[in-house]
Amino acid sequence: QVPLVESGGGLVQAGGSLKLTCSASESVSSLSTMGWYRQAPGKQRELVATVTGHTTKNYADSVKGRFTISRTSNWRTIFLQMNNLKPEDTAVYYCNYRRLTVDSWGQGTQVTVSS
Repeated sequence: QVPLVESGGGLVQAGGSLKLTCSASESVSSLSTMGWYRQAPGKQRELVATVTGHTTKNYADSVKGRFTISRTSNWRTIFLQMNNLKPEDTAVYYCNYRRLTVDSWGQGTQVTVSS
């Protein structure tokens, strides 16, 4: 397992912005996939955005054009810039790391968007 540390959640008004950060506590493969998932109360965990390497990115339709995922040059840290936030974005956001048989999750960070 790869330990992951998340930060950046909080409370914001609709239309506002937040930036989430997730850092791996050890070196990771450049071929790995890191990303963000979220889980709202009473709902299943869903994909928000992932990045493989530096350039292969995948977004949920609901966040396209509003959220941007990026990754540092040493592949250990990812960011999720969230703009034009909506109340339906309220959830616990989890960082994920995957490479071959390794599938690690962070502890989660709460994002709350008020209307």
